[in-house]
Amino acid sequence: MTDTQAAPAPASFFRRALQQKRFAFGFGVTLLIVLFAILAPFFAPYTEEETAGPPYAPDGLFGTDYIGQDVLSRLMHGGQGVLLISVLATLLGMVLGVLIGVVAAYAGGWWDEVIMRLNDVLLAFPQILLALVVLTALQNPASWVIVVLIGVSHAPRVARVSRGVALGIVSRDFVVAAEALGEKRSRVIVAEVLPNMIGPLLAEAGLRLTYSIGVVAALGFLGFAADPGAANWGQMMNENRLGLQTQPWAVVAPVLMIAIFTIATNLMADGLAQASQKGD
Repeated sequence: MTDTQAAPAPASFFRRALQQKRFAFGFGVTLLIVLFAILAPFFAPYTEEETAGPPYAPDGLFGTDYIGQDVLSRLMHGGQGVLLISVLATLLGMVLGVLIGVVAAYAGGWWDEVIMRLNDVLLAFPQILLALVVLTALQNPASWVIVVLIGVSHAPRVARVSRGVALGIVSRDFVVAAEALGEKRSRVIVAEVLPNMIGPLLAEAGLRLTYSIGVVAALGFLGFAADPGAANWGQMMNENRLGLQTQPWAVVAPVLMIAIFTIATNLMADGLAQASQKGD
């Protein structure tokens, strides 16, 4: 892209991304998993708390779990909370991180130094450790608490990527021209800088979504699910681990769902990165 070219429209970028085999395959698999979870109330054989038979029985496609609930039904219902929390946490982390990174790059000077050094301090805290400390203190966390914790923990990493991308844009001719015309800085950022960051930001969002799924599942496995009684892929692994040799599907099924979804979102992120490079 030259200094005088307009930023690619999101629709055209998405069409270019679909031409990448990695993105197309990852997007298709991700969509199937999302539909698998969303359509649970309509197609699941049982509700998420309904007993389907004796514990660890081979009844149904994946059998029953440790208290006799249908594993397939729990698997379908369990994806709703995990995916919703992961998506919201990713969106929050992206918004905060992009705001911090772009402001640091556009302001420059000592503002850039101060903002990014504080950002480096936050980067030193492991994501899962920060979440565990807060959630342990709260005992019974609400869903929005988990969303905020994961989103805030994503922000420093997104900020570093956003700043690196923005530094290559803020000095271009079209940004300088907008400033010379007296445009407000906020408008320059929204109208000139951010549209030219679409590709790299979408690729980063794919990676953040992958990490969000892993963190949410790990928290559920460790007993920090927002609703202990509701189905949750991570919590299912924890609840049924003692019966792994008797009825492995109660543990293997959620593990496979998390693994497949992680691989699919990674492929999407790779495809978005390739589409972004081809569009430059």
